[in-house]
Formats: sequence, structure tokens, C-alpha cells
Amino acid sequence: MKKDALVDLSLLRIFCILMSECSVSRTAVRLEMSQPAVSLALGRLREHFGDQLLMRGRGGMVPTDRALTILPRIQALLMDAEALADDAAPFDISASNHSFTIASPDYLAPIFLGDVIAAARREAPNVRLVIRALGPDFDFESALAKGEIDTVIGNWPSPPNYLRRSVLLEDKVVCVMGAHHRLAHGPITQADYLSAAHIVPVSYSVAHRGLVETHLSRLRLVRERTVALSYFGMAPYLLLESDLIFTTSRHFARYFTAFLPLAIRTSPIRFPAMTFYQLWHERSHHAPAHRWLRELMARSRSSIDATRPARLDAEA
Repeated sequence: MKKDALVDLSLLRIFCILMSECSVSRTAVRLEMSQPAVSLALGRLREHFGDQLLMRGRGGMVPTDRALTILPRIQALLMDAEALADDAAPFDISASNHSFTIASPDYLAPIFLGDVIAAARREAPNVRLVIRALGPDFDFESALAKGEIDTVIGNWPSPPNYLRRSVLLEDKVVCVMGAHHRLAHGPITQADYLSAAHIVPVSYSVAHRGLVETHLSRLRLVRERTVALSYFGMAPYLLLESDLIFTTSRHFARYFTAFLPLAIRTSPIRFPAMTFYQLWHERSHHAPAHRWLRELMARSRSSIDATRPARLDAEA
């Protein structure tokens, strides 16, 4: 390591993304930089720390032991620098060029995130928003702790209790199906429900099962898991020409029944309310910019309640 040189914060930010992506090309995409520029930055970091930092391994690049050792200290330094910047001057969101990363399941994009982005553009035209998809391969808890994302929105029966949280919405659980479905025009019995073919979402957190599966398991009930789906937003379209049923939140169902020939029916099983949260780490709890983002999302939840009424919704 070169003792007589200081490394600038921009290089340290690149270092953190390189450690997360283990790829120069993916880092370049995330930072909207050219690959040669990221390669040059990696070269400067290697020179400064006297270590390769990233090396070729089986299946791609892997961090060196030295890189993994210094990573937590660099992340802490960047968090401290961000906090100092927030405290240095009165916060003015209209003039801010802050970048926020939000993790969300795909199905919230049409019914919620669109309004969040529109409101952000009105209040803070220079702010940049990055939306990351939640999925079973994405460890959002680790990403929050490392500062790779700023907030997570979604529904969990029991969110991690060490994270900060606020409730965005509580919603009823309903069944949605194609308007042609044999169960679309009358009450559904428990036997009907359990024997029907179901679309079952793949949980976007390995450690936290979805509300529907958790509740059925507690009741020792088993349904026909016909289609497992990672992309929740695709589910309504799979119902159009099939005999499948999708158990989901009422607002999600109502959004799609406004323009697709779908029917909503009351579930014969009384599920707990589906609670949508935003989660964030303690490290960003007092930061003015992050406080603005959380308040923006809390205000935008009213847009969910403004979804148009659904077709064939007499029971739900």
C-alpha cells in the first residue's frame, strides 16, 4: 500500500460495487461508467492497496482475502462520509442529486412504484432512483447492511425484527382467476380451493416464506401447486387461458381486473391480512435524504387505494 497517498471516496465506492458484483462489466453498468474507466479504477485500487483485490477463479472473478478484510472498514468509512455530508448543510431535496436504490418485488411496479417515481420527479428532479428486483437469490438483509440498497418494500408474515420498518398497507387476501373459470361465478368451498390448480409465487426471500404458504402450513392444508412463478406480475396473464387460480392481495387483483377478463372471489380460507412494509437499516434512519424517501413512499401508498374497482368483485 502506498503510505503517502490518499484514495478518494469515488474509488472506494467503485471498490464496494466491484466486491458486490465481482465483475468489471457489471460494475460499469451499475455505475453507468465505461468498462475501461472501471478497469482503470481497479488498477489504481490495486496499486494503492498493494493487492490484486479481484482474481480469476472458477466461474468468474473472486475477491482476495485482503479485499474481504478491508471491505467492512471501507463500507463504514463511506457511511460516515455520507452522514457527514448530510450534516454539513441544510437538506434541500429539490436541489439534491442523491441516488437511491429500492428493492421491490416486480408486481409493485405498476400499482405503486410508478407513483413513487412520478412524485420523486416532481419534488426532486435531479434525484436518481435504481429499482432492484427482489428474488430468492438476492439477500436483501445483507444488501441493506452493506449499503447496497436503501430500502426494501414487500410483504412478509414476519419481517426481520432488527430492521427498521413502517407499514405501507394492509390488504385482504383474495382469489383471482380467468372470467371463464368454473369457479368464477359463485362461492368457492375449501375443497374447491385445495383441489384447484394454483399459481404459487416463489418467495423472494429464502429465509421468509410467503403469507399464504405459511398460513396453509399452520392449518396443515395442502393445495395443488401447479405452476411455480418467480415473476409475480406475470401471474394475471397466465390466468387468461388456463384453469389456474392465484391467491394474492385485493389491490393487486383489482389493478389487473380493470383491464383483463379476470374474476375476483372471496377465499374460502381466512388468511391474515397481507401487510406491505418498507424496511431499512439503522445506519440510514436519521439521514435527511433517506427520511425524505421513506416519507415519499408513505405518501404514495394512497395511490394504491385509488385503483379502479374490479369486475365480478361482488364477493371480494
